[in-house]
Amino acid sequence: MTGDPVALKERELRQRTVELAITPLAGLTPAPDLDAEVLFDDRQVVVVGADSKWARRRRVTLAALAREPWLLPPPDTIIGEQITQAFRSAGIEPPRPQIESFSVPLCHRLVAAGRFVTMLPVSMVMPGNHLLLKFLRLDSPVVPRPTGIITLRDRALSPLAELFIDRVRTLARPLAKLR
Repeated sequence: MTGDPVALKERELRQRTVELAITPLAGLTPAPDLDAEVLFDDRQVVVVGADSKWARRRRVTLAALAREPWLLPPPDTIIGEQITQAFRSAGIEPPRPQIESFSVPLCHRLVAAGRFVTMLPVSMVMPGNHLLLKFLRLDSPVVPRPTGIITLRDRALSPLAELFIDRVRTLARPLAKLR
């Protein structure tokens, strides 16, 4: 099954293959037969390994990181476009990544090793406490990325799906409070 939000909306939900989708909602226009609930506004954060030279600095600018080795998703994807937008909003040309990948585990491992810099949604870094990753506090534009639950309107959800949604709402509360 693909993780593409449009495919989830159009195919899996309507064919009742899945009961719900947790997905970025930016750029999606909910169809009349779908319900969308925003859980939190995810945002891109710059992440380095805990042993990186950048992790020890108090003040870091996006411009200072532009020449570092970056690991990023392809620029012609939704997330790649958001990263490009963040750089351009700061008046900086986006870096050319040394590695392009959608693999979050690969990204976590390579960044934790200390050589690479990346930009990830905060929700993809928070649960990664087992890895030595560090957010950099930057004065850079925040590109919002609303993330939420999509369900088929007027479809009764199973008790398991209801329980899952309640748990997701609880887990999303701290992310919704992050600024």
